[in-house]
Amino acid sequence: MLLAIDSGNTNVGFAIYDGDRRCGYWRASSQANRTADEYAVWLTQLMQLDGLASQDISAAIIANVVPPANYALISLCRRYFRVQPLMVGQPDVKIGVPIRVDRPEQVGVDRLVNCVAAQERYGGPLIVIDFGTATTFDIVGPDGAYEGGVIAPGINLSIDALYRAAAQLPRIVVDKPATVIGKATVPAMKSGVFWGYIGLIEGLVARIQAEYGQPMKVISTGGLAPLFSEATDAIGMVDGDLTLRGLQLIHALNNN
Repeated sequence: MLLAIDSGNTNVGFAIYDGDRRCGYWRASSQANRTADEYAVWLTQLMQLDGLASQDISAAIIANVVPPANYALISLCRRYFRVQPLMVGQPDVKIGVPIRVDRPEQVGVDRLVNCVAAQERYGGPLIVIDFGTATTFDIVGPDGAYEGGVIAPGINLSIDALYRAAAQLPRIVVDKPATVIGKATVPAMKSGVFWGYIGLIEGLVARIQAEYGQPMKVISTGGLAPLFSEATDAIGMVDGDLTLRGLQLIHALNNN
């Protein structure tokens, strides 16, 4: 079985696959100082609840955007699952698509993994919008190449910045407000965040497509993707499995 680890700035996800069948998926908050032992105690107990054991794991792959967490995640795979993990982004790990940007080494591995899966499932050219800690718009060419993108502050990051910087504004939870015009502080804030991001999405998608010069599919992923996708026609499809599917494909490519 394959252990696929998607380590982001906010959460780290662990998925176990038997072929294409997902046998389990669990998430924890990202903490760069968490040790391999802490991960192991938490993860192996959850695996046992689903009838899985550490010896069931025969391979592992990691996509990590928090460099200080590398050691713990690699140690987890080596010590507790007895496998040497593939690290997406390392020179010896193939991703199977060209990277056509000025500084390929600066592209987040999560963005590349998403594009690999999006090309396999939908075919380019397309735009992949990931609602994560940052909201990213990534471009996949007709041949599957990664061709650049846009990085904007994430929704929850913007909410937190607003709360911290303005003394009289409360912390809010993002949801779709009933009206655009707020009649009180909290509804006004929710409108600004929600409809402001809809404007961001629609504006950037339109500008990207105009600059690219040909029709492009638009795929969204990430926890808040369903909420925002329901409110705009700019997004054509929600795919919550994009990153994990990309990890599966990259692992298969490197083990053929």
